[in-house]
Amino acid sequence: MTYDRNWAKVDINAVPRIVTPPPGPRSQEMHARAARYMKGYSSQVRLFPVVFASGKGCTLTDVDGNVYIDFSSGIYVTGLGHCHPKVTEAVQKAAGELMNAHDFTTPIKMKLLEKLAEITPGEGKKKLTGMQLYDSGTTAVEAGLRVMRAATGKFEFISFHRDFHGKTMGAVSLARLDVSQGLRAPGFFLVPRGYCYRCEFRQTYPECNLLCVDYIRTVLREETSGRVAGIVLEPIQGWAGSIVPPDGWIQKIRALCDEYGLLLMADEVLTCVARTGKMFAMEHWNTVPDVMTLGKGFGNGFPVTAMLVSEEHKEVIEQISASTSYGGNPMACAAALASIEVIEEEDLCARSAHLGEILLREMRAMEARHPIIGEVRGMGCLLGIELVKDKATREPFEQAGRLVYQKAFRKGLAWIPAGHILRMSPPMIMEDDLALKGLAIIEEAIYETERELGYVG
Repeated sequence: MTYDRNWAKVDINAVPRIVTPPPGPRSQEMHARAARYMKGYSSQVRLFPVVFASGKGCTLTDVDGNVYIDFSSGIYVTGLGHCHPKVTEAVQKAAGELMNAHDFTTPIKMKLLEKLAEITPGEGKKKLTGMQLYDSGTTAVEAGLRVMRAATGKFEFISFHRDFHGKTMGAVSLARLDVSQGLRAPGFFLVPRGYCYRCEFRQTYPECNLLCVDYIRTVLREETSGRVAGIVLEPIQGWAGSIVPPDGWIQKIRALCDEYGLLLMADEVLTCVARTGKMFAMEHWNTVPDVMTLGKGFGNGFPVTAMLVSEEHKEVIEQISASTSYGGNPMACAAALASIEVIEEEDLCARSAHLGEILLREMRAMEARHPIIGEVRGMGCLLGIELVKDKATREPFEQAGRLVYQKAFRKGLAWIPAGHILRMSPPMIMEDDLALKGLAIIEEAIYETERELGYVG
């Protein structure tokens, strides 16, 4: 279809627009009604219970008429902006033709699979050509674990501190637990990640020679039963705060897997389809995993995810009862295919990389200006600011994180920080001046927080 490429353009002087201090009375009333029944809201919603009515491009409008700059893309999902005309039309068309056909082939599913096979990384037997489609990132991750077990005949896994992979038993066992979740499932082992700002080995990069990777050898030898199927990682940690690994870390993990005969699974539910400036984040390090999961931006907010397996191991998918009731339904496939086409047609990988460059440049300047900013980081439209009580001690500053989040939201910035980490994931279609305005709102909120907590006069 043809559409106006300026469909999402806004008057920068007109947004954000706050007409009623948020959360406004209608938001408060409607959220209270919903909360009588809905339980388990995220911390972000509990801190700021605004009720959104609509979205267009890079803005959101709440039920009280306030218009916000969207700095979260829904929650890392609407990278093409809210209600992109091509994606909207594709879903509407599919909904009018066929709602669901279980896992039978449909024309739109065939086209999506062929498109994925065209763009996925790898060559020859390493090319990611085996596929199954799902409706949640967690389900895709669980399928990936089952594929790795079936391919190797082994049952143990290694993953990393602060990674997030979902909320079902296997996915939760790959990540940090809290008291509500109880014990980790047997056979899951966590190791320190390449997080240089908070190195658990108290080393300095690059002099450390990536000791954190070498430590995995100790875990393999001393903690596992020797039946490790593979290593699972987020190429860039999302929920933990947009943590980018040091150069060489991904490559060294790949080499370790090859040395020990382990499979490597890259969970790209959050990082895929141009979010980081590449179609897939693993491409930043020229590294191909054996298994990869896609989600979030894959369908620009429509619930569609995928698990991809290398040509070498793809027939193993036949052994795990991989199909689901909703995976690969025509609307989902239409949304995913249209999203990929938009990324290619509008060159959004390059756009995402460009936005990341200009925002990181300004964030580094902010780090020098503010005593509570410990580190800034990111790639493309996946960015983070870490707040600390003291730059020398690097003690996390969760109180400041909550205050900055709420202050910026009241000024008209919709976003998703957590604890002491300010997380940002603006739509990749956002114009430079709007992105910088959003960041300026954050800096204003940081300054107000510093003043309130006695860091500046």
